[in-house]
Amino acid sequence: MKKPIILSPVGNWDMLVSAIDAGCNAVYLGIKGINMRERAQNFTLQNIGKVIKYSHERNVEVYLTLNTIIFDKEINKVKKILKKVKELKIDGVIAWDLAVIKLAREYKVPVHLSTQASVSNIEAIKQYYDLGVRRFVLARELTLEDIKKIVKNAKKIDPKIEIEIFIHGAMCVSVSGRCFMSQFLYGDKTSANRGKCIQPCRRKYLVLDPETKKELLVENNYVMSPKDMNTILFIDQLIKAGIDVFKIEGRIKGAEYVKIVTECYKEAIDLYFKKKLTLNKKKELYEKLDSVYNRGFSDGFYHGKPINQWAEQYGNKSETKKTYIGKVTKIFKKINVAEVKIEGTKLKLNDNILFIGEKTGVIEQKINSMQKDVNHPLTIAKKGDLIGIKINSNKLPYKNDKVYIFQKDKLINS
Repeated sequence: MKKPIILSPVGNWDMLVSAIDAGCNAVYLGIKGINMRERAQNFTLQNIGKVIKYSHERNVEVYLTLNTIIFDKEINKVKKILKKVKELKIDGVIAWDLAVIKLAREYKVPVHLSTQASVSNIEAIKQYYDLGVRRFVLARELTLEDIKKIVKNAKKIDPKIEIEIFIHGAMCVSVSGRCFMSQFLYGDKTSANRGKCIQPCRRKYLVLDPETKKELLVENNYVMSPKDMNTILFIDQLIKAGIDVFKIEGRIKGAEYVKIVTECYKEAIDLYFKKKLTLNKKKELYEKLDSVYNRGFSDGFYHGKPINQWAEQYGNKSETKKTYIGKVTKIFKKINVAEVKIEGTKLKLNDNILFIGEKTGVIEQKINSMQKDVNHPLTIAKKGDLIGIKINSNKLPYKNDKVYIFQKDKLINS
């Protein structure tokens, strides 16, 4: 049995460096205009070559998302993109519009069928296989038993067929994300099927009786906001199912998110193949995953329909918060010290912090020492202070990197 590929989300350079440092095997990203995460920073046709080069030099594959509905006026743009990324040696494009699938085949670019296609059975796989697709991102609404059957039957068609599933991240209240709620409420510029969903499903709603005008406050107001998927506690079951690619959702989340989530699943997979993955270790990794953005966790559909697994609040449920502190103004390489200008809240000795930047990715550490100058050690730094922070790792941040406190909310400013 081979190890599954860990496929990490990338919305900007910070996330790219962080994902690769964390040990992913591949990344997926979008270009502005034709991808399902238009709210992400995304990349351009002008700089994607640098992304591919940087990744390939580190033995990481790159997949481009072209996974929205495509209109006639955009066909030439799709052709231009495919021609360019073919020249740049992209490893695959993620798509479901038949026009993109057809054009990708003409340009000899491998196609990974997006979860937007809602592939839920072997007959659908046969049909798309005939169109040249060799990797299939299955619908998120399948159970583990459903997936096992599909994997078994797909390999009979062609052993080179690859099956990909989501293992972590946001769930959509609609089927595989094909939702019209955002567009219906706020117009065409917020269409989910064009990557522009503003997620009205995540908000509170009241039930209104149109005749009496009376409102009903239901017990849980977030009746359309599912909890996020987290499979770490049963990751061994997914590995045993023979799935080829484990995909992490989250291209609009931060660099610390992709770093920690990728690290957790990589560690779990590595330990499984060493026969050292214990229940206690999985619980430890679960707690670590809870330290980054989440709406609470569920098993997704893998063990049946998550009927009562709704978010309990709007936005991030994690108690660990990222709070902006300031930025790096200078690096003293010989003594492993970063000079930081405090622009936000106060900073204390023993605080857990993050350095985040395009070249750095993410460096996480505890502050063991900080000072204003050689003879002036500090226990607290306040807004306006220019301080030196000792870097605990061999990897140093860069000038202009942003600095954040990253710890439980109740500890910040305590």
